[in-house]
Amino acid sequence: MTQTNFSRRSFLKGAGITAIGAAAMGALSGCGNGVQAANAESASASFDVRTQGTTTPSWLGEAPDVAESDITETLDYDVVVVGCRTGGLPAIISAAENGARVLGVDQQPSVQAPREDIGAINSRLQQEGAAAHPDCAIDKDVALDDLMRYSNGVADRRLLNVWADESGALVDWITDIITRNGHYKMNWEAGVGNTDLPERAWATSHSPEKLVDDKSITFGTELKEYAEEIGAEFRWNTSLIKCEQNEEGRVTGVICRDDNDKHYIRINASHGVILSTGGYAANTEMLEARQPWNQQIRINIPMGGGNSGDGIRAAMWCGAHMDPVGTSVLFNRAAVKPSETAGSDVKGSMFWFGEQPFLKVNLKGERFTNEALPYDYVLHAAMMQPGSTYVDIWDSNYFADTKAFDEHGCCRLYPWDNGAPSNKDISEMPAALQKLEDNGYVQRADTIEELAEKLDVPADTLKATWENYNAYAKAGHDPEFNKEPQRLIALDQPPYFGCRTGCWFLATIDGVRIDTNMHPIDDNGDPIQGLYTVGNDSGGIFCFTYPSLFVGFACGRTMTFGRRAGRLAATMEA
Repeated sequence: MTQTNFSRRSFLKGAGITAIGAAAMGALSGCGNGVQAANAESASASFDVRTQGTTTPSWLGEAPDVAESDITETLDYDVVVVGCRTGGLPAIISAAENGARVLGVDQQPSVQAPREDIGAINSRLQQEGAAAHPDCAIDKDVALDDLMRYSNGVADRRLLNVWADESGALVDWITDIITRNGHYKMNWEAGVGNTDLPERAWATSHSPEKLVDDKSITFGTELKEYAEEIGAEFRWNTSLIKCEQNEEGRVTGVICRDDNDKHYIRINASHGVILSTGGYAANTEMLEARQPWNQQIRINIPMGGGNSGDGIRAAMWCGAHMDPVGTSVLFNRAAVKPSETAGSDVKGSMFWFGEQPFLKVNLKGERFTNEALPYDYVLHAAMMQPGSTYVDIWDSNYFADTKAFDEHGCCRLYPWDNGAPSNKDISEMPAALQKLEDNGYVQRADTIEELAEKLDVPADTLKATWENYNAYAKAGHDPEFNKEPQRLIALDQPPYFGCRTGCWFLATIDGVRIDTNMHPIDDNGDPIQGLYTVGNDSGGIFCFTYPSLFVGFACGRTMTFGRRAGRLAATMEA
């Protein structure tokens, strides 16, 4: 399924994926806090096969019309950054370091912690560490060729070059900021696993490690406080309504709304506006329209907050257009109870352990994929299975098994080869799994037949599958799915455990197309001056899947592009 590029003026020039969900219903809310656009009641898109034209979809609508009399406050800055988290904080700091008077605006009441896996090439830590871990050295061209394959050729290689050329310096810059007070250190995660595998892993990730117990100190507060030290200002509880443009189409500022007393604010930005509001993962209507297939496998995990596409819609109202294919970061870390299956309306529980490559079967008790494939590959395979749901099965030897798996990425449960800590430690799993068991998600049994009954899958089929799997493990070869021997480990140590599993939906990563100066581009491929988009508001990188074996790539490109946008806006270099 494909979709032509589109903007407000040229939505769906041909049949495509957005048409699939064009009639989907849902609240059109702003920045995930319930602020509704003025025309949220507009009709869904209606596609005419004769003219190849369409009306504006309801998830986009028209830019809200805010009366001048309703704008009761006006502010003047050089640079305004909307969204003060993973992409916005580097943009704010960079703009301030380059001499701009900068304001950061966010609908949250205070700074939130940015993502903490920062993917980069050629940082100081990586270059120093590669001497001891030569398998972790990264050839830029080989790595970017791999990223192009992940995107099916859709990614803009020029944007990948920007990430590759500037991300190492970005990490060094962030490292210097967060270590200045002794509150944090930066770790490089040295490990690539089995380099003979067709899907190879890359040692790109860097993660800040907190060194103090003070709960008020976070990765976010360290960056925010540094930004304030160099003159940046912040305004919280403030939601984006739209951008403003002059007669030539240059973006000159934004209209926002104070979420406390609801008054409107005009914020003029003489140098530029940077949008980094975080995609549209909380906008159900937009998700149904852009990527209905991912709604099919989704299990809702209550997380609080969310991003509703405000930055993307604001850019499109200025003439920007979106990526051709809706794409998200998906993790197989969500659980439902034995009587439930996945689906966008299903509420479940976090199941961090779910990405471990143990035996995975469909609801008929049959294997359906190589369980050791990258995170969302398993979920893509699950789309083809009954109920878009599968079952994870492991035994009581999971401490030793998960160490032998030598997993790559944020699902890793043991320290990296250079001692850098993993995101979660194996010592946390017993309590987490026990809680899931107490709440009816994880099931425990002394026999596979009993486990099958508790999971509501056919016992005879599951037993045969389990016996075959154990035989493959003992032989060291998987004739069905060619799972590598390192992760093909027999499950023969009762008690046995199982859990119905599906998709934890982390973030959308398709956005408006941009050039290498971070400007959104219009239907003619021309930049929209005065406007910059970074992070999940921006596109040009991903297509259908997330390259999870480039650990931290999404965060790394977001921070790298944020820093670049801040500099370019402040200096008006581009």
